[in-house]
Amino acid sequence: MVNELNALESKIVQVASLCRTLRAENAQLRQQLASAEGDRKNLAARMASARGRLEQLAEQLPAAKATI
Repeated sequence: MVNELNALESKIVQVASLCRTLRAENAQLRQQLASAEGDRKNLAARMASARGRLEQLAEQLPAAKATI
């Protein structure tokens, strides 16, 4: 009976340790995700700005004359 309780206690300790490890990993992954989302939003804004500048430059180009 004592051996069974010791084995159960050991398994409970292992589960608790795994739970702590997974919680820490989860927190780290949440931070990485938040950082990646911030980077994505920043890049999307930069792309929109570049697209706007390119469209403005394209409007300033003289129209191509069709030769038929």
